[in-house]
Amino acid sequence: MASGNGTPPPGSAEKSLGEIVNDVTEKATLLVREEIELAKAEMQQKVTRIAKGAVFAAVAGAFALFMLIYLLEGLAWLVNDLLNVTSGIWIGFLVVTAGLLILGAICALLAVRFFKKGTPPMPELAIEEAKKTREALAEEVQR
Repeated sequence: MASGNGTPPPGSAEKSLGEIVNDVTEKATLLVREEIELAKAEMQQKVTRIAKGAVFAAVAGAFALFMLIYLLEGLAWLVNDLLNVTSGIWIGFLVVTAGLLILGAICALLAVRFFKKGTPPMPELAIEEAKKTREALAEEVQR
């Protein structure tokens, strides 16, 4: 409705309903795209953490294998020394075994830390943001 002078009355919408629907559709599309990008970024971060955890777990396994080799070698020398076959050089093997054990334990702890940070591989931030968006839209619809 126009007032007597041909101008729209104060407080009336300047955009048509079609323009408003078009703007809402564009903004909703943009919002969905941004949510997808957030989910992709979050998944990539979690997969990277899981990969780091797997690498440290593999290194820990390698150290554990080396530790076992030295432990068995050290025990062999210990038995040899207890039987007075040769001198007591077995202590060196056991010291190396202890060092490998410590390194293996450190790598295992790092692996557990990376696995915990990366699992479950779900885009939690994106899901939380989508819930907030849905709640905000529901509030606007109720008004």
